[in-house]
Amino acid sequence: MSALRGSARLFSRARPLLNRSLSTQTAAHVSRSLKPLILGSALVGYGVYKYMNTEQTVGLFPAVSAAGVPESQPSVYSQGKNHALYLWIYVKPEANAKEVAKAVAKLQKYVDQVTDPKMRDEEDEIWAGVGFGPNFYKQIGGKPKEDYNYPHRKGNLGEMPSSGGDVFIHAKCNTPSKLFELAQVVMKNMPANSVESFEDVYSFVYKNGRDLSGFIDGTENAADEESRQNIAVDKETGGSYVITQKWIHDLQVIDKEKDKTLESWVGRSRPDSTELSRKSITSHVARMTGGNSWQQAKPVEIVRQSMPFGSLSSEAGLFFIGYAASPMNFEFMLDRMVGARDDSNCDDIMRLSKNIKGTYWYFPGADELKKFT
Repeated sequence: MSALRGSARLFSRARPLLNRSLSTQTAAHVSRSLKPLILGSALVGYGVYKYMNTEQTVGLFPAVSAAGVPESQPSVYSQGKNHALYLWIYVKPEANAKEVAKAVAKLQKYVDQVTDPKMRDEEDEIWAGVGFGPNFYKQIGGKPKEDYNYPHRKGNLGEMPSSGGDVFIHAKCNTPSKLFELAQVVMKNMPANSVESFEDVYSFVYKNGRDLSGFIDGTENAADEESRQNIAVDKETGGSYVITQKWIHDLQVIDKEKDKTLESWVGRSRPDSTELSRKSITSHVARMTGGNSWQQAKPVEIVRQSMPFGSLSSEAGLFFIGYAASPMNFEFMLDRMVGARDDSNCDDIMRLSKNIKGTYWYFPGADELKKFT
């Protein structure tokens, strides 16, 4: 990772020269989109990225959006950072929704306020995006292409409550204090007396990219940026549908159960995340893919950006967040988890973790978001 940090700092000093050689529009895009690219190995979910590439040679490469696809917000399909902020906001019914939208649509301005664009490098740069709940989005004049209301679900192993919400901010940075500062700036700039309540959750990398259960997280994420964009982004708008769920792990169960039992629940080996050739139809892998065959084709995909959070004295678990071009991708997965699609089997992952909060959001494309400013 020291090679990554050194290369990033060197490249950050070269940005001005690069930008002057490009058109203003292209340079601005490249400056926003510089992201590490793993050479000679797959770049998949952040957990696998950290797990597999701790000592790999790393270079920097300017990421370019697929031709003709409108620009997305920076958080949508960019790769992970060491820390993330999940800011879940409920707005008062009497608040001026359009004024709230105007305030949070200035998110990139707040990011630049926290970290000077002329001085930042890969250690303190922030990739952030803002999304809106379905009711709030309609109030501000948004017209989503698809219905993204999040229904309450219940299965034999637990519930998935529908928690609602009006505004959600997802931000990623290697420096956690920058994320805390960003949350402060966002809340300070909300219209007076507009916020009913909010929750700010801060996540971290655990054991080079593992979930608190000890399993590598994000194994099935698409490897390259173009694939992640294809999965996460609506090609006409640049927008993305997002699922957020707060899962509280039962650390005592995780600690006491044998690896073989935990692996049977997940459908993967604990040390290296290898898919089990023989696994239960109730394993997490089987529920997500639609069957328990070896390397079964996935009917739907999402870009996972989940990370661990919490403390031992309070609660700890996984903040699940995923991006997709359609909310139907989430519907398939959630229905399968509670036995509401194809069969009545539930996901064994719910034996070690409890879902306490969840909903869907729409993250407008960059041009869509500008309309609210």
